[in-house]
Amino acid sequence: MPQEREGNLENSEESRSEPLTMRRLLPDVLFIALALGLPFGIGTTSQMFRDGDVSWHVATGQWILRHGQIPTTDPFSFTALGHPWVAMEWLAEIIFGSAFLLDGYAGIATVVALAVVVLFATLYFHLAGRVSPLVLAVTLLLVALVIAPFVLARPHVLVWPLLAGWTILLLQASETGRPPSLWAVLLLVVWNNLHGSFLLALLIEAAIAFDALTCVKWSTIRPWLVFGLASVGALLFNANGIAGLRQPFELTSLAILPSVAEWHASTTNSTPEFFAAAIIGIGMLLYAGVRVPAGRLLLVLALLAMAFLHVRHQSFFIIVAACILPPLATSRPASTSPSAWLLVGALPLLLFSAFSPVLPPEGEGNPRRLIAAIPAELRNRPVLNEYSFGGPLILVGVRPYVDGRADMYGDAFVANYFKIADGDMDAFNAAVQRYGIQWTMLSHSQGNLIRNVEASGQWHRVYADDIGVIDVRRRRGNGLDDPSH
Repeated sequence: MPQEREGNLENSEESRSEPLTMRRLLPDVLFIALALGLPFGIGTTSQMFRDGDVSWHVATGQWILRHGQIPTTDPFSFTALGHPWVAMEWLAEIIFGSAFLLDGYAGIATVVALAVVVLFATLYFHLAGRVSPLVLAVTLLLVALVIAPFVLARPHVLVWPLLAGWTILLLQASETGRPPSLWAVLLLVVWNNLHGSFLLALLIEAAIAFDALTCVKWSTIRPWLVFGLASVGALLFNANGIAGLRQPFELTSLAILPSVAEWHASTTNSTPEFFAAAIIGIGMLLYAGVRVPAGRLLLVLALLAMAFLHVRHQSFFIIVAACILPPLATSRPASTSPSAWLLVGALPLLLFSAFSPVLPPEGEGNPRRLIAAIPAELRNRPVLNEYSFGGPLILVGVRPYVDGRADMYGDAFVANYFKIADGDMDAFNAAVQRYGIQWTMLSHSQGNLIRNVEASGQWHRVYADDIGVIDVRRRRGNGLDDPSH
């Protein structure tokens, strides 16, 4: 009997050890699937290039490389040509412009994929030794769920690894009660030239520093103050100077922001995955009875409020929350350290991405057939274009009426454009008179305007496809209505 009981005990231990091994393998498998699958699977060209702003970012990078300077006035449109413009994401635009020159859209896709891989690697190696396998697996899934819609070929993706790295550096330093090395502020120099979200870095630093001072000792306040001043100083290393520091504030003060999709409020209809992730995360924290230090709690709540107010902040919230909260939710860390070999699979996939031809699918962000159908004699004449068509027009050398740089055009101009886009013929005719518009390139989403324009008898359709329509002003005699333009 003792031997039989002993055998049963061994069997039960073996049965318990097998699922435990699988639980330990789960985060590794999930990391590989997400770090490699998200940029090469969900983040395919059908999504990555769907935004028309991608094109003018690429065009700006090419302009900087060609001229050897950062533009200070608009070089692209005909309605705001020469108007002051702060290209605050110039470094990201150089990266995208260079990738496009070297390898076309495949080069840009590879850059985006690399940024996503580095983000997941940063999160994984930070959490793997601090949380249980289950918590790590759920965290990676929630991050992937929220950021998937934002995997675009735009500057914010390049900032994601910096956001995670900056937060983790501060968290690890706070465990000692002292700030990171002053060399860490070099991350901010890169950040503030990549994307306008650089002010988040100071918010994160203030919250974590407060917790470090209250939980350890206030005698370390001097090094934290020095580090804080160095961080502010790093933000001054901005190629646009004071204008670059002011730009985020001027952008968020625009009255027309609610009309721009990425500045819409988060709703369960538009981004259900964000609300699902928030509910799951909050539920896990409540179940675990997590006590969050005051500074970090205020930081997470502030970022959550920003994410509710504006869709574009959802990815920033989930990345910072993933760095801060999971280590507080578990007392049973993983027993093994993560292996860097888990990243080996990324190299061949990145090489495959770089050498595989990429052609973004047709859409409002890439209306290739519409652009190819523009009559040659009209390419240098004023056009009224759909908002998303502006970037693609810039990339092929056609000056648009408007594009995604709403901050440069200003509230009054963009608000008037949206009146035109809704079919207001008085506003349309006034724009035609003021700018000498000779043709229009509109999407089917602007059906009211298309119908009103064509019903006026002064315009005729020369091309249409499933994306949009090109109309031209009717000729009088041998020329256009206004040949001086």
